[in-house]
Amino acid sequence: MPAATPSPARPLIVRIRNWVGDVVVGLPALRLLQAQGYAPTLVARGQWAPALLAGEGWPVHVQPPAMADKVRQLRALRAQARRLDPGFDRRENAFLLATSISSALEMRLAGLRAVGYAKEGRTPLMARGVPMVHHGHELTRYFALACRFLGVEAAPPPAIGLRVPPAQTAQARALLAARGLDGPYLVICPFAGGRVAIPGKPTKTWPDFARFTALAAAGLGLPLMVYPGPGEHALARELYPAAHLIEGADLGVYAALLQGAALVVANDTGPGHLAAAVGSRLISVLGPTVAERWAPWGPQVRVLQRRPDEPGAAAWPEAEEALALARQMLALA
Repeated sequence: MPAATPSPARPLIVRIRNWVGDVVVGLPALRLLQAQGYAPTLVARGQWAPALLAGEGWPVHVQPPAMADKVRQLRALRAQARRLDPGFDRRENAFLLATSISSALEMRLAGLRAVGYAKEGRTPLMARGVPMVHHGHELTRYFALACRFLGVEAAPPPAIGLRVPPAQTAQARALLAARGLDGPYLVICPFAGGRVAIPGKPTKTWPDFARFTALAAAGLGLPLMVYPGPGEHALARELYPAAHLIEGADLGVYAALLQGAALVVANDTGPGHLAAAVGSRLISVLGPTVAERWAPWGPQVRVLQRRPDEPGAAAWPEAEEALALARQMLALA
């Protein structure tokens, strides 16, 4: 008998989160959806998302700013999906990793039947609201949402394994070569946007990062590299003069630079999650961040954090502690 023709994957429109770290830890949920027969089409707010996810093979559409244009974009994606799947409108056909009420409203106005966490009173806007999970790591919460959407039980993977295309790796090597870096190097990720999501909202930025960088430059025998984001270049030159300043790369090339590093040292920041996702050795320096929920995910991650004497207080590690841990991890390389 001839082999059965495999069923085509079912189109699914997915609104991903707005921040690099959240997008990265949502990847296992997306892969689970794909493994269960769905073809995700991603909608993102960040202009950086297509480059970041270029190796995953999913279409990524950046949202326009205005609500009317966002809805128009979703309607066009819905029409495209209906051409591929005549039963598209008769089933749950959209998935919300984003937890805002606006993301649910956009889906509803576009005629999509979305499933997402029940939050901000948005359940009436969705085909199904899933009770919010209030414990565990953020990755496991996204993964649990995918399991509820699919009606399956599964365990999240131990590593994310973000795929970096060869073209991005080649661009990263060219940037390094242009600065005379042809051997092992260490990447610092000292910038952290936003504040910790706990009462008082303290900063995520390690106060000793500049001191650590000076000590590492003198004591580790490796060139240091920093890739500042928009508006961070002057501060990078001022605070981290010992590090090579890398410019002219997109987020996908940055992922390749992180993947090629002998070690990465990061705050609670998107690049830290990105480094863990591509399998880099990572020291994640945390202060008041709740590590059980927000620490980077992966087997190569070492969290360096002091427990505060009082709840909500900040108790950052010293630069010398991070330097000692860096020496240990480099010795294992």
